[in-house]
Amino acid sequence: MASERHRIAIIGLGQIGASIGMDIRGSFKGVDVIGHDKDPETAGLARRRGAVDEVAYTLPGAVEDAAIVIVAVPVTAVREVLTVITPNLSDGAIVTDTASTKVTVLEWAEEILPQSVDFIGGHPMAGVETPGVEGAQTGLFQSATWALIPLARAKPASIDTIVNLVRTMGGEPYFADPVEHDSLVAAISHLPIALSINLMRTVSASPSWREMARMAAGSFRDVSRLASGAVDMHNAIFATNRDFVLHWIDSYTAQLQELRALIEQGGDTLREGLQEAYDARDEWLRGRVGETDQHRAYDEIPTASESALSVFGGDRLARLASRFRRGPRN
Repeated sequence: MASERHRIAIIGLGQIGASIGMDIRGSFKGVDVIGHDKDPETAGLARRRGAVDEVAYTLPGAVEDAAIVIVAVPVTAVREVLTVITPNLSDGAIVTDTASTKVTVLEWAEEILPQSVDFIGGHPMAGVETPGVEGAQTGLFQSATWALIPLARAKPASIDTIVNLVRTMGGEPYFADPVEHDSLVAAISHLPIALSINLMRTVSASPSWREMARMAAGSFRDVSRLASGAVDMHNAIFATNRDFVLHWIDSYTAQLQELRALIEQGGDTLREGLQEAYDARDEWLRGRVGETDQHRAYDEIPTASESALSVFGGDRLARLASRFRRGPRN
């Protein structure tokens, strides 16, 4: 007698969706990965690259009988996808996503999805410069933080299923509430995108850009890399996380003016400012941020995000956050 096979549907076969498919197909037996993308050529390429077992050319067909549905589309497209797939979702199905902002996504999921379906919002903090399915690769999520934000009604078994899926792909689950998530990623993900884009806008507008382009090398390539990301994705990020991104742009602008003053002043004061930035990044690279006695003591009481999560999702999710945050991290 043949063993039962399970279906996992991936909606959106760009870099993230296709990479998830590659990892799932390489790690799980007895699973069929069904993929759908609005662009048939992208879907076909994803299949040829081994990201999916089968391509479904309609959204309803993709999610039919699927135990897990992974929505890996730009955040502005999530609402439409949830609306279209809802009538065809199986009772007990688990839906998750990979969108870069979470407040609006959680609101849509609460509004649209039936009570018989569990939603666990997700955001893998990973990616490479090459956009689209061409940039997909196995192991993309190895050691990457993967934010998880469940709806309050999500069952513990469903949350555990997504946690295990993330861990199998090498990701590190990190529970947060949606407001906290959107504020934090605005600083460490969306602001760098804005800075990279503005660097390109600034230098390419110069009459000397042709000469500068010949001289630009590693440092310029590193800082401008994010400007090569998918325009639709960046547009969706800024549209759905506008207020937090604007806050961090204002904060960065103020810091830039301080740096300008230090450069103008020069001397030891400038060197001290440069050393502060060097030390801060060195602590981060070595995983030493917050390793003072004060921070270690603070870890023993509920964090601000755990308190917010308790309000959003109940004490059970706050305890889950505590459990996963305080476990060993690579």
